[in-house]
Amino acid sequence: MTQPDSASAGPFATGTHEGPGATLSADGYAFVPAAGMLPLLEPYGFRDWDGFARSWNDLGMDRYMADGGRYRRRRHAVFAVSADGVDRKPHQPHYQSRDYNPLNGGIERWFSPMEDHVAAHPAMQAILRCCFALFDGLTPPPLRPAAWHVETHQFRVEARAHEAGKPTPEGMHRDGVDWVLVLLVARENIERGDTAIQNPQGRMLGSFTLESPLDAALVDDARVAHGVTAVQPLRPGQPAFRDVLVVTFRR
Repeated sequence: MTQPDSASAGPFATGTHEGPGATLSADGYAFVPAAGMLPLLEPYGFRDWDGFARSWNDLGMDRYMADGGRYRRRRHAVFAVSADGVDRKPHQPHYQSRDYNPLNGGIERWFSPMEDHVAAHPAMQAILRCCFALFDGLTPPPLRPAAWHVETHQFRVEARAHEAGKPTPEGMHRDGVDWVLVLLVARENIERGDTAIQNPQGRMLGSFTLESPLDAALVDDARVAHGVTAVQPLRPGQPAFRDVLVVTFRR
């Protein structure tokens, strides 16, 4: 188990819901630009971002795409995260019911495991600790679990002239969890990839685009749905992709 830093070190340790936490609590989602995300992560030991980001160059193909697409690569890891620290769980399948993922849900999907050095990387650990401080703090005390079930997904969505890359091929959706972080790692030679947020009745609440590394979307999954438009290459014939880290917290 990786032990947490001192409770006084983190920006959410006092339990006050300021900044992104206040927006997430009020609106059910928040867009946090990189300039705002970095100071949230640094107190938790965040460092060597470039080394962490390079691990996206070694992801396995997602072979569970019911639309037949070969535009998505990923790795997956599961953790138990609590006030006592971060503990990686044995590798296990990712499962969503068809209620939440009508395209690819309803089956156990075994993805390539996240490499051990990536799971233990100080950037990954800082992200998990920061998310715990924020999400646990926003959860009413009677509902807080002893340890959160946390899934992490390294995604690379590739775009080609003959095949657009779909970050959310299932469309507007909820993930069936409590809280979601989507953190941009890289954008290379692409356009679009716009995030939309809707309420349960389908009314648009907001939209934004993750453009710079460390731009982030925070989502209260019980309250809003989210989706991302397909990405297309700016210069056909050259590598074009969108890299993100998705972290979900479930009680």
